[in-house]
Amino acid sequence: MCQPQPLPALLLLLCCPWASASSLRGQIVGGHEARPHSHPYMAYLKLADMGGCGGFLVAPNWVMSAAHCMGNITVILGAHNIHEPEKTQQVRGVLKYHEHPEYNPSTMENDIMLLQLTSKVAVNDYIQPIPLPRAGSDLPTGTKCMIAGWGLIDEDRTTNKLFETKVSIYSRRKCTLFYPHLDSGMVCAGSFHELKDSSQGDSGGPLVCNKVAQGIVSFGYDSPPGVYTRISNYLPWIKKVMKK
Repeated sequence: MCQPQPLPALLLLLCCPWASASSLRGQIVGGHEARPHSHPYMAYLKLADMGGCGGFLVAPNWVMSAAHCMGNITVILGAHNIHEPEKTQQVRGVLKYHEHPEYNPSTMENDIMLLQLTSKVAVNDYIQPIPLPRAGSDLPTGTKCMIAGWGLIDEDRTTNKLFETKVSIYSRRKCTLFYPHLDSGMVCAGSFHELKDSSQGDSGGPLVCNKVAQGIVSFGYDSPPGVYTRISNYLPWIKKVMKK
């Protein structure tokens, strides 16, 4: 069996079980361009050595992402088109990287990272933090969620504008059929039946359910579902890091 892979920067993995990985890898199927600035928490993480990742604002000077996105990062907030210097954009460096101390790149356990920005962003209509879940919050099977990111629209062409798509939460029982090593810090989501709305967002981007960031895009095969870091499992660590 092939090994699950971290979602590479700017890659939108497919969640369609009948599609061959070789013919459809990396294409957006069913996703669509988001209404500009309809996801004001979204951050584009520009990496000096590997393109980019997704992230999301959780406080005026804190961005959350996946630990496997670690690198020399510049954070761009308030963007819709990342290839244009939009007036809405605010750019920040990273003062300190907080990768989860138990992150395991071989199993993708604890794939979560907090970035402390060099200075606070000015919160406005285009840039706003997203709420995090409460401790013990549940994600029932079938919960509708949204993912967004800047990614590939075919094998060698990226979209410079933010795309979005809808996914649903899978049951843990069904997800362990795909990922036997699934642990309590992970949650699965994807499209159950249809080819449309079946692509996943950039690594490090948020899984948003009922306007709350419940997960972080982590890894997956070329078929559904994708695996997300379950944020509610890490609230004590998150609070400890941000308090420091």
